[in-house]
Amino acid sequence: MGHMSEKLPPISDLRRAYGEAGLGDLPLNPMTKFRTWMQDAAGNPYVVEPNAMVLSTTDEEGQVWSRSVLLKGIDEQMGSFTFFTNYGSNKARHIGLDSRVSLLFPWYPLERQVIVTGVSSRVSDAESNEYFASRPRGSQIGAWASNQSQPLNNPADLQQQFDDFSQKFANNPIPRPPHWGGFVVSAKTIEFWQGRYSRLHDRARYVRHETWTWSRLQP
Repeated sequence: MGHMSEKLPPISDLRRAYGEAGLGDLPLNPMTKFRTWMQDAAGNPYVVEPNAMVLSTTDEEGQVWSRSVLLKGIDEQMGSFTFFTNYGSNKARHIGLDSRVSLLFPWYPLERQVIVTGVSSRVSDAESNEYFASRPRGSQIGAWASNQSQPLNNPADLQQQFDDFSQKFANNPIPRPPHWGGFVVSAKTIEFWQGRYSRLHDRARYVRHETWTWSRLQP
């Protein structure tokens, strides 16, 4: 007898009850709160990728695109977030057209999310070199092998490119590809969201002018 899959309930009926905890004390610098929440996410076994974030960019036609990338550094004093990618990728091309981006940290098991808006720019070659040198060797080779966002006729072709670069570098140190490096997002706004009962969620948005100011928002 074939396996009978369970029927999907009406999507509009899918809901869960949240807890009673709110945002708690709000510091003058939102990066202090962010670091605390990141530590909480990293210590929670149900958060699979605590540093995963959804990066949204805009293409030349004004279409918004979103994808998951990994946060690799923060600067609390500068209010910035750093990630690394292929400079030939769609996301990098979009940033070259419009440097305004959004970041979303979806920490669902903690009933929390953080939304960041800001302006992105490339990090220095020295910073990109330093981080690239810290990556696992397989990831270093993968950065050379993948022409990110370009068409792929056959998955075997990508494996062959990986094998070719593995052989090329053999046991030698692998330099950073010129087409690979980091971006830093200088935050303009940072919004914290904590789920609460009866949809009375606790929201606070920080806005940076010369200094940070914040206000609570209705859910």
